[in-house]
Amino acid sequence: MEVKRFYKNQTEISTAINRVIDTYLDNAIDEISMINSIKTIFENNHSRIIKNGDYTKVLKQRCGKRRLEIVSKVTGEI
Repeated sequence: MEVKRFYKNQTEISTAINRVIDTYLDNAIDEISMINSIKTIFENNHSRIIKNGDYTKVLKQRCGKRRLEIVSKVTGEI
């Protein structure tokens, strides 16, 4: 699964995260691919994902608690 390295806004980031995690949960990609995709998105867009030590409001609303728990476990953040 291909993901872009850089996104222009938080809405695009949340859509990409949702797509990666949902694809993994549907068993369409393996765990290593999911982890690499999440890390790539997170590392290259950190300032748009984390504000004041927490996920931004847009990401919380669009991704949801369950997906952000997966992101936290993969990245080791929050």
